[in-house]
Amino acid sequence: MANLTRFDPFGDLATLTPLRDMEDFFRMPRLRAWSRDLPAAPEMRIDVSEDDKTYHVKAEIPGVKKEDIHVAVEGNQVSISAEVRKEEEERKGKTVLRSERYYGKQERSFTLMHDIDEAKSEAKYQDGVLDLVLPKKNGAVSKQLSVK
Repeated sequence: MANLTRFDPFGDLATLTPLRDMEDFFRMPRLRAWSRDLPAAPEMRIDVSEDDKTYHVKAEIPGVKKEDIHVAVEGNQVSISAEVRKEEEERKGKTVLRSERYYGKQERSFTLMHDIDEAKSEAKYQDGVLDLVLPKKNGAVSKQLSVK
């Protein structure tokens, strides 16, 4: 008689956690081991600073050739994309045991407060760091919203 429980048909609804089943799914040991072996796309890290006339952007993009980096400026929107390519090398008698380096495309876009003068913009790439000098357009007005 000590093992009797009260019937509560809505008990599970009161503690509804719709993603609980998905969390249990991802906690499965085989799935965790499988997902660990997938190479994750590295995040392109950037620093943005400005002075009165220019924005300065530094983006870390290691392991990329400068021919594979593309920068697009449209108004105040800046987009950087880079493709890391896998060099095909023939290894006779060798077996690759593990490869953790990422090969693929990285992209990053962001919006600045002022429009950019595309004609005067400069881009340099050295030692895995892309350095952008983005002059502000003359007469550009800051795009700020008033909070009501």
